[in-house]
Parts: sequence; structure tokens; C-alpha cells
Amino acid sequence: MRVAVVGATGMVGQVMLQVLAERNFPITELIPVASERSVGKQVTYKQKKYTISSMEDAIVAKPDIAIFSAGGDTSLEYAPKFAEVGTTVIDNSSAWRMDQTKKLVVPEINANALTKDDKIIANPNCSTIQMVLALAPLHKKYGIKRLVVSTYQSITGTGVKAVQQLENEYAGEKGEMAYPYPIHRNAIPACDVFQENGYTKEELKLVNETQKILDDRTIAVTATAVRIPVVGGHSESVNLEFQNEYDLTELRKLLSETDGVTVQDNPDTNTYPMPIYAEGKNDVFVGRIRRDHSQENSLNMWIVSDNLRKGAATNAVQIGEYLVENKLV
Repeated sequence: MRVAVVGATGMVGQVMLQVLAERNFPITELIPVASERSVGKQVTYKQKKYTISSMEDAIVAKPDIAIFSAGGDTSLEYAPKFAEVGTTVIDNSSAWRMDQTKKLVVPEINANALTKDDKIIANPNCSTIQMVLALAPLHKKYGIKRLVVSTYQSITGTGVKAVQQLENEYAGEKGEMAYPYPIHRNAIPACDVFQENGYTKEELKLVNETQKILDDRTIAVTATAVRIPVVGGHSESVNLEFQNEYDLTELRKLLSETDGVTVQDNPDTNTYPMPIYAEGKNDVFVGRIRRDHSQENSLNMWIVSDNLRKGAATNAVQIGEYLVENKLV
């Protein structure tokens, strides 16, 4: 099992290597890949040093799986080249997510749609993954009519440059800015770039990807995405309107029995999800589950997950595990 990790030196790529090691992914040959300036440098995987390969050399090696986390332009250019030599690509960028010919996969929800012919598989956006994992069982049971989501997103979603900006601001030092404003002691209501309709790309990902993953274009979705000075993970306030009435006890049980979801919800003990506790963990944490009394069949909940883990690396590795287990590679 030859596995290429494209973007191995980046923030998500590093976590990818960590998750592959933790989950003992059956790798016989690891091929770390990065940009030209990183070729020849080394990365560590399971206490062993591996030399970074160029994209061209990695394609020649014909890996069984290539997990991409190197940006949309890189994926658009190179994912098809890997696919041509028989490699199955799991892509973490936004490049292929809304392509009608590509599957957009959260393994617990829709991995069973994958076949041997799927040579480029899209990994959803981090904020979408954690939300739909909690929503999928509820949609199946009660039918989601409409959802309103406000996100409180970690700076790690922007990358190393943003983490450095926050650290500089903590220390009172000047440095390169990832954002147009300070992030320390601030909240920036603009994740990604604005579109003509006034929404940001991040907000539209939450709309479009949710409908695609849950395979229901009738779900009305609206989103506001906000960047906050947090490192551990993304948080989301989600308001749901169901087509059918629900029982709160039954709904809680449904969530607690969902693979990959941990319910943390006890106001008496101040138990609720927070990014400081989600960091480094693979689960999606759900709490503050309560009926919305302003609207029939409506619910509020709070969803938190480590965006570098389940929101990116872990989900991609789980797709790889499904491919191996079901002999699709």
C-alpha cells in the first residue's frame, strides 16, 4: 500500500501524517510530497525520516492512494495526473467538492456510495463536516426543513500565517498579517472571500456542501462564518427547523448513538463542548441541545470539533480506510 501525502509540510499535512500513524494505516511505502522549495527536505513519520518528493516523481511512483492538502489550484492541476496512473486521490481542497462527477464524502454518512471508479474523492470543508455528522441522523429521522448556522472558526483554518499573526499580537510584536485586521481580542465576520451576493465562500460551502452530502437540495441553509482568536477547533451555533415533531430525549439518544459524535450536554455541571477540549481529538462534540420555542419543530445546538482533525485530516484518512477495507484500491 503506497500512500502519497501531498502538502506534507503544511499544517494539515503534518496532522495527516500524525493521524495515519495513530490509526496504523496499512502503509508499506510513504511518499511525502510538497512544493519545489521543500523537495529534498525531510518529514518524520513513526519516528522515521522520509525525504520530500516532487509532484512528478510521486506520480511516476504510482501510489495506490494520494491524500492531497495543498490548495485548490494544485489539486486541479495534479489530481487528474495521479488519477491517470491509477491512483485514488482524496482531496482536501475545495477544487472538486461541487463537481457533479465527484463524490463528496463523510465516511459515517455516505462512504457506501464509493466505487473503484471514483479516482478523485472530495473531502468536505471543515465546518461542513462537523455539522453534517451531527445533522445526518436527525435529518433521516425528522427531516430538516431549514437550518441557520453561525460559525466561530479557529485561526488554524487559515493556516500557519494566521497562527503566527496571533502569536505576534499576543507578544506585542509586528509581523506579517494573515487577516486585514488584528485577530487578538477580535472577531472577524469574514472567512474566505466575499461573493457578489454578499456571502463569503466559506458561508456558501456550508450551504452547498450540506445539501450535497445529505443528498437533499430542498434543505434551506443560511450561514454566517466568523473567525475568532482560537486555536483548538471550530464552534457552530446551529438552529434547525424539522418537517416533523421530535422528542428531545429520543433526539439526544440518537445523537449519542451516532458514530463519531460525543454528546457533552449537562447545564447543571457546566458541561458543553469547547474547542479547548476538542483540540487533538477526532470526534465531533455536541451540546446545548434545547428546543427552540419561537418556532414549531425547531431545535438549537452547539457543535465543536478540531478542524484539523475530523474537519480535514481524520476524515480524509477515514475515507482511505474505507477504500482499503472494501478493496476499492
